[in-house]
Order: sequence, then C-alpha cells, then structure tokens
Amino acid sequence: MNLALFDLDHTLIPFDSGMAWTRFLTARGILPPEAPEAYLACCRRYVAGTLDIRAMHRITVAPLAAFPRDQIEAWSRAFEAEMAARVPGIMQALVERHQRAGDLCAIVTATTRFIAEPFARLFGIRHLMATEGELRDGLLTGEIDGEPCHREHKLSRVLDWLDRPGGLQAFDESWFYSDSASDLPLLQAVSHPVAVRPEPVLREHARRCGWMVLDS
Repeated sequence: MNLALFDLDHTLIPFDSGMAWTRFLTARGILPPEAPEAYLACCRRYVAGTLDIRAMHRITVAPLAAFPRDQIEAWSRAFEAEMAARVPGIMQALVERHQRAGDLCAIVTATTRFIAEPFARLFGIRHLMATEGELRDGLLTGEIDGEPCHREHKLSRVLDWLDRPGGLQAFDESWFYSDSASDLPLLQAVSHPVAVRPEPVLREHARRCGWMVLDS
C-alpha cells in the first residue's frame, strides 16, 4: 500500500476555508458584518509573522464558544452543502486516482477540525489530521488542544497516526501535496513531494530540488 497526504487550504481547495466559514456565518447573521474584513486583517498579520497560529485559531473559534457542539455540527453540514460547488474537479480527480490505486489517503491541515471536516467529506477522504479545538464542559474555549497541526507538528501527527515501524518508510511510495513552505518538514519526509500552486518560497525550493509542481 502507498500513502497520499493532502494539505487543504490553497491545495485541495484554491481558497482559505477559514474565510469561507467566516463569510458563511456572517451571511446568516451569526457573526457581525465586519467579521470577514477582520479575519482578512488577521490573515495578513499571520502571513507577515506578527500573529501566531494560536492567536489565529482563537480569533476564528472564540466567537463560537457560547454555542453547543450540535449547533456547530448543524452549521458544519450546511457549510458543506454550500461548499460542494467550490470543490475543484481537477483536485477531486487527483484524490480519486489515489483512491482507485488503493493508496491510504489523508488530509493533514492546520485548519480547525470542524471547518476541515466538511471538505474531507466532500473529497471522500476518511482520515483527517487537523488542529483540535479545546473543549470545556462541551463548549469550545477558543484555545488549541495540544499542538497545532502545523509545520513540524504535521509530520509528528502523521507519524503518530501511522503508528507503524518505519513510519513513512514503511510505504513503497508516499506523496504529500501542499502550497506552503511551512509544510517543508512533511514534504521532505515523503518520497514524492508535490508543490501545488506554491507560494514563492516553496516554488523556489521545489525548483532547486526538482520536485513536481502543479499549477492548474
């Protein structure tokens, strides 16, 4: 059996799932009208390195701390139905090729689990490693439970999930598809790293290393 791993935002989907979720909730009056612009400002700070992933998670999740999990799950299902038309056919076909080949497939994303789960269902990918929201008395606190599924922690999460001697080397072939240089620890650990519409740092790294680049 071979292994195929996929990042989510700007890889399987050509947009930011957190922004899509924020706009979804804003359109329903759950978040205030200024929420998308505030989220975008936080994304800019995150990219600039002046906001860390825990703060970014807090901004996304904290407004939902008063709502029970079954309400968030209901919104998640409605969000999934709305996002179905935005799943790119070319990436759906890529996932299906790996599935038809019998490859073990998983999404590995820094995105919060309840935002990522609708996309995992839409792509038909059963295994999902994502950033976990902390729960207290059944409610989200806005904090991250454990380490975020980000940078070197993506590789750690994959190895813990596989839980087999040899880790990634136990597979004849392994792929990881990503757009971001922050995913280099996991990209460098697989036999077939693939840069998907990569940001400039990853594009240059892929060029120097002779990695496959997908720009469609």
